Amino acid sequence: MIGKDQIKTIIVDNQKRNLPHIWERTLHIPLDSDKIITLSGVRRSGKTYHLFHAMEELQSQGIQQDHILYINFEDERLQLTTRELDNIIQSYQELYPTIILSECYFFFDEIQEIEGWEKFIARIYASISKHVFITGSNAKLLSREIATALRGRTITFEVYPLSFFEYVQISSPKLNPYNSSDRATLINLFNDFMHQGGFPEILKKSNELREKILQEYFNVMVFRDLIERYKISQVSILKYFCKRVVGASGGEFSVNRIYNEIKSQGYQIGKDTLYDYQSYVEAIYLNRFISKYSHSVVKTENSQKKTYVIDQGLGVSLDYKLSLDKGRLLETTVALELFKQGHQIAYDQDGGECDFVVIEKGNITKAIQVTTEFIDQKTKERELKGLIQTCLKYNLKEGFILTLDQAEEIMVENIKVSILPAWLYFLHFK
Repeated sequence: MIGKDQIKTIIVDNQKRNLPHIWERTLHIPLDSDKIITLSGVRRSGKTYHLFHAMEELQSQGIQQDHILYINFEDERLQLTTRELDNIIQSYQELYPTIILSECYFFFDEIQEIEGWEKFIARIYASISKHVFITGSNAKLLSREIATALRGRTITFEVYPLSFFEYVQISSPKLNPYNSSDRATLINLFNDFMHQGGFPEILKKSNELREKILQEYFNVMVFRDLIERYKISQVSILKYFCKRVVGASGGEFSVNRIYNEIKSQGYQIGKDTLYDYQSYVEAIYLNRFISKYSHSVVKTENSQKKTYVIDQGLGVSLDYKLSLDKGRLLETTVALELFKQGHQIAYDQDGGECDFVVIEKGNITKAIQVTTEFIDQKTKERELKGLIQTCLKYNLKEGFILTLDQAEEIMVENIKVSILPAWLYFLHFK
């Protein structure tokens, strides 16, 4: 049990610390929404820095440091039970007895570490302050607890590793894609981005160190977020499952196939347990799964899934084959960029396949194919077939084919097909 004196020390230390240099991100969170702001996403994606940026903005608006309370629940000193959470508020009041709590801002980082946190947050919001900001790294836990205790009181934002636009702004800002030398730089940056990914911490690291850091991210997710959180005993099978999910990035994913692989090696595990593992890895943001598009919710949920690792650099560090497969690597990068833009996506399959359709308010608004090169005649026929079928089916007047570095515009069956380098597309559509 931690005493109030130590809690006070943690509060004051956090208030007095110099905030680290904060890179500008495209996601801006509201400071005075009168809602609980929830930031959810994979570990090390920048959720804490979004909080720091918000705190920095508040201070620039004249909010005093003593009106800002920041607690990181991954601090090993904070071994709190649900009942002890109130000691944080009591300690804060004792430190600053004259401040008006309703004017204060409360930032709680990695809140899912504390069992029963949602009632604590609900009470702060209802009776103390409407300025509450929380982060967490488990979508399943957050959504379940928000649904039970905080429904209607929160706005949730998903935080991903850096987008390509952000990566460029940090690495080499003010490049002009229509200047030949800048264009060459952007092509090289995109190739680096496809292999390194966008976790902020690794941006300035050497290749060897970068790989070790990313592998450590994976180990923390597996052991802390999966094994400890979900009390998993079959550790070797879980690790095998996770690596198979990552290695499948950019392709179809089959629990049944993995079940048969494990069974053939003499291991015993239920298929339902593997489906649980699938939901867990998505909950902790190790991978995202997309379904085949259908107007029927049931058909969508039961369709064959495609999977994408949450960061292409993480995927490359864990699966060497992915680093060699430019097609899957490009498709993974495109999928992640679409997620980072906040899009709901699926794939379409009806004779041919369209890699991605963008869904807005239940309707298909965009169709996108991904291919490294659009030169070979068989490739052209295959990619155009899937794209045009999808555009015709959903009355789209334009479709997109994203490549590594080709640009062209053609008309097929009265549909405009824009062939663009993926790097250029995502610089414009940030």
